[in-house]
Amino acid sequence: MIPPLPPERTWPFLLVRRGLPLALAAAALVTATAFPGLRGWSLLAAVACLAEAGSTFRRGQGYMNHRMAITRLDALWARTFRPLSRFLGREEAWILAFCAWNNRRVREAFQARPAQRAIVLLPHCIQLARCKAEIIQDMGTCHQCGLCPVGDVLEETLQRRWEVRLSNRSRRAYREAREYGPDLMVAVACPDRLFKGLTRLPEIPGYTIPLALPHGMCVDTTFSVPHLVAAMEALVEPRTTRPENIQPLHAEGQAG
Repeated sequence: MIPPLPPERTWPFLLVRRGLPLALAAAALVTATAFPGLRGWSLLAAVACLAEAGSTFRRGQGYMNHRMAITRLDALWARTFRPLSRFLGREEAWILAFCAWNNRRVREAFQARPAQRAIVLLPHCIQLARCKAEIIQDMGTCHQCGLCPVGDVLEETLQRRWEVRLSNRSRRAYREAREYGPDLMVAVACPDRLFKGLTRLPEIPGYTIPLALPHGMCVDTTFSVPHLVAAMEALVEPRTTRPENIQPLHAEGQAG
C-alpha cells in the first residue's frame, strides 16, 4: 500500500508571503479613511498589496498557468527574508516552509492531472561514504546491502520504471533536468540545495524532499524513500516502458 504524502509546515512562509501584504493593504485603507489628502496614494498602495497577496490564492490550473511568475515572486520573498531568519536562528525552518508551500501547490496541480514526463534528482551523498560502488556512473552497481537508501531507490526505480539522475554537482543536476525537459522534477537534497533548485529552475515544476543529515553535510545522508514513492505515485502517471537510462550522469569533481 502506497503511503499518503506527509503534511508539511507551510505557515511560517505563508504568514509572511500572504499575511504581510494583506496587513499592509489594511493599513493603507485605514490611512485612506483617516487622511483624505493621502487617499489616492493610499488606495494605490492597497491595490498593489492586494495584487501581491492575490497570487498566493491561485490553485490548480490557475496556478500552473502563471507558475513561473508566481515562483519568481515567492522566491523573491524567500530571499528577502532569509537573512532575518538566519539572524533569528530559523533559516532552515524558513527554507523548508518555502519548499513546503511550493510542494502544496504543485501537489494540488498534479494530483488532478498527473505528470507524463517526470525526473527524480538525487544527491550522491546518500551513498554510504565507505562504499566503493560507482553508482554515479551506473546506479546498477549498487550492492543493495541495505546500509544506505540507494538500494531501495534502485529497487523502486526498476520496479516502477522511474527516470532517475544521481549527481555529485548541483550544476550538473540542473543542466540534466533542463536537457531532459520534464513536466515535473522530484528533487531530494539538503534545504539549501532545494532552495537553489527551485529558484534556479523556475521553468520546471518541482516537488522537494529534504535530506536528513545525521552526520553533517554531504556525508552519509538519508531521506524517506516511502515519501519519494508516495510523491511519484500521487503526482506522476505510471510508466509503461522502461526508463531510457537509470543513471546516465558521470562523476565530475567534488560536490558543488
